[in-house]
Amino acid sequence: MTLSPARVPAAVGERRLTATLYGYMFLDDFVLLYPVYALLFADTGLSLWQISSLFALWSVTGVVLEVPSGAWADAVSRRLLLWLGPLLTAAGFALWVLVPSYGAFALGFVLWGARGALGSGALEALVYDELDRLGAAGRYARVMGRARAAGLVGVMAAMAAAGPVFAWGGYPAVGAASVLACLLTAATATRFPEHRRPVEEGDRWAAALRSGLAATRGDRTLRAAVLLVPAVGAVWGALDEYTPLLVRETGVSDALVPYLLLLIWTGATAGGLLAGPAERLGTRGLAALLAGGALALAAGALSGRPAGLVLVAVAFGGFQLATVLADARLQHRIEDTGRATLTSVAGLGTELATVAVYGAYAVLGGVASHGTVFAVLAVPYLVTALLLAARAGTRR
Repeated sequence: MTLSPARVPAAVGERRLTATLYGYMFLDDFVLLYPVYALLFADTGLSLWQISSLFALWSVTGVVLEVPSGAWADAVSRRLLLWLGPLLTAAGFALWVLVPSYGAFALGFVLWGARGALGSGALEALVYDELDRLGAAGRYARVMGRARAAGLVGVMAAMAAAGPVFAWGGYPAVGAASVLACLLTAATATRFPEHRRPVEEGDRWAAALRSGLAATRGDRTLRAAVLLVPAVGAVWGALDEYTPLLVRETGVSDALVPYLLLLIWTGATAGGLLAGPAERLGTRGLAALLAGGALALAAGALSGRPAGLVLVAVAFGGFQLATVLADARLQHRIEDTGRATLTSVAGLGTELATVAVYGAYAVLGGVASHGTVFAVLAVPYLVTALLLAARAGTRR
């Protein structure tokens, strides 16, 4: 069969977009500091409260910059923000290993939080609009699921490499490798196609912000889709930062921690790859997915054994899948105007909820084990599952 001339450019354009996206996501998460930076903080002498305060500062930075950066992405080039952000993270990682101290860690997290805000909303909006231009918007969930999986493959590759690199050169070696990965991520971002035209009115940023926020006020379905994103993504995204401490609590040596984290992220990767077929899940299916993930997380964390991490991996896989599906629901409900802004509004909700989780973890972690805290923080997913099931029943 011969492809029509009109289809060939679309196919070529989609291949360029997805290849750049998958490479970008892989490099963005190929950070050898990931599996050991919580250990770096602890080895520097920081308490659990101080570590949690760093994570909270990270999220607060995102809270402050999330929506303004989304409006900026709608007003100017989204590609610009995608290559600028990794350069900020590179500077932060360099600070961590050159002058390890609470102040350096805090400044590094501010830079990392700014990088996250610049990319949040801009990436999803760029990918959706480019797919829509090519007549492939229906493939968004599949593409983003694979992209998130590529990012998690980057995490797993970093975990596999972190052990021997750390044994060879300690924290300075893994820090240097992480800075290099950030620079490569920025270089890859310059290859993203971008055909949209920025807003041309005088106050472009304010106009994009007003347009995006007005859409949420006038559309109840869109508002529900915006709220679902933090309800699904916030808790497990925050617990991710404490997984090295959970793994260490099972009694394994520090040298084995990256490899057991690799197991957990294998589950999360599988969840991302299932996003395409799972897009057919209705509201009841999503509720069942969240409930099952919550039960698996609680059981695995409470076991206190390395084998229980298999259930944690299953839970993270379910939560990753649910996160992609929630994002896809949101993107399909947004009109072209203000896409990055509205995605950033959802991201703002995620950051606010994440700060609350960090605070709760600091309080609970002072009186309970890491496994117990993980189990307690699985409860919000059961609540979300019940609300979704009730909503589905009402609609029926």
